[in-house]
Amino acid sequence: MTSLGGDPTAFPQRGGRGSTPANPGPNRAKMTMSNEPFPPGGGARPSPSSASRIAERGRAILEQEGNAILCKARSLSGGFARLVERILELKGHVAITGVGKSGIIGEKISATLSSTGTPSFYIRPVDALHGDLGMIGPGDLLIAISNSGETAEVLAAVGAASALGVEIVGFTGAMASSLARASSIVVDTGVEREACPLGLAPTTSTTVTLAVGDALAMVLLEERGFTREHYARFHPGGSLGQRLKHKVLDIMRSGDLVPRVDDTDTLAAALREMTVRENIGITLVTSPPSGVLAGVLTDGDLRRILMRAGPDVRSALSSPVGGFMSRRPVTIEAEASAAEALQAMEVRGITSLAVINHLGQPEGIIHLHDILGRGKIVL
Repeated sequence: MTSLGGDPTAFPQRGGRGSTPANPGPNRAKMTMSNEPFPPGGGARPSPSSASRIAERGRAILEQEGNAILCKARSLSGGFARLVERILELKGHVAITGVGKSGIIGEKISATLSSTGTPSFYIRPVDALHGDLGMIGPGDLLIAISNSGETAEVLAAVGAASALGVEIVGFTGAMASSLARASSIVVDTGVEREACPLGLAPTTSTTVTLAVGDALAMVLLEERGFTREHYARFHPGGSLGQRLKHKVLDIMRSGDLVPRVDDTDTLAAALREMTVRENIGITLVTSPPSGVLAGVLTDGDLRRILMRAGPDVRSALSSPVGGFMSRRPVTIEAEASAAEALQAMEVRGITSLAVINHLGQPEGIIHLHDILGRGKIVL
C-alpha cells in the first residue's frame, strides 16, 4: 500500500520506526502501513462465525475442489495420453516452468516425476531468460503452466526455449490462448471457477493442475514398470528406502518372537499361540519330527473355521490344527531382499511370509509392519 502525503509515522521506515529515508527522491512515494489489524482504516469487521459455520464453509471448499478434480477426470483429453506417450519415448529431461502459484505446483510435479522414474527439473521463467535456458536442449521437453495461457514471463520463456528446438507442452485452462498455440501438446487444466469467494486467488485451478500432474507421474510409473525397489533406489535417505535395501534376515522375527505350533496340536493351542506371541494374526504350523513347515493358520482361517463349526465350536477347538491350516503357504528365504518380500505380499494380498531354509524348516516370519518400520524389529 502507498500513501501520497499521508502520515509518515504510520509506516515503519528503514532506519527506525517512523523515520524517513535520507533521500527518497522527488517522485518516490512514502510507504505507510498501519499497525491495526485487518481491515485497515477502522472499517467494520464482520462478526465471528460459529464453529459449525466455519467447518461448513471449509467442507464446501473441499467439495468444490474435489468435484473439480472428478470433473477433470471425466473430461481428460487425448492430450494427456499423447503427453504420456511422448515422455515415454523422450531421451532427455522433462523441464517444467510457471510463475507464482503455478510455479509452486510445477515444482511439486517435477519432484514427483523425478522420484518415480521420469528425470525432471523445475526452471523459473525469469532465470530461464537470464542463462538457465542452457539447462535444456532439443532432446528435452518443457511443460509450461499458466491457467490463463497469457502469463508474459511464461510466454517469453516458451518462445526462447522453442527457438532452441525444445518441444513445448502447455498446461492451461485456456485452449485458445497464446500458450496453447505455442504448444505441440496441450493438456486442459481449466476449471469452471476458483474456490476463492473473490474469484481471484488460484485455488481450484492449482489443485486440478497438481492432480493432473500426479496422474501424469503415476501413469508414467505404471507404464515404466516402476517398482518399490526402484523407488527405494531414488530415496536412499528415506526410512522405507533404507529398510527395502535390507535382507529379510535383517528384519524378520525369529526365535521366541515366532508364533509356532505342531500340526498335532489343537486348534485351541494354535489360537492361544497366535494371541500371546506377538499377536500378528498368524502362527506357523510345523510337522514333527522333521520340523518342516506344513502350513499356517491365520486370523482369516480362524474366522472361517468358527463360522463353519457353528454350535460345534468346542469340537473344532479340540481337534488337531493340521486339519484346519492353510497348506502350501507363501514363503521366502532369509537371503531375499525386503523389497522382494514386500512385492510378494502385495501380489498375494497378505501381510506375513514364513521364512524357511533349504530344508523347508521355518527360520522366522516377516510381517508387513516390519518392512514399513512399524513392527518390533528396530534397525
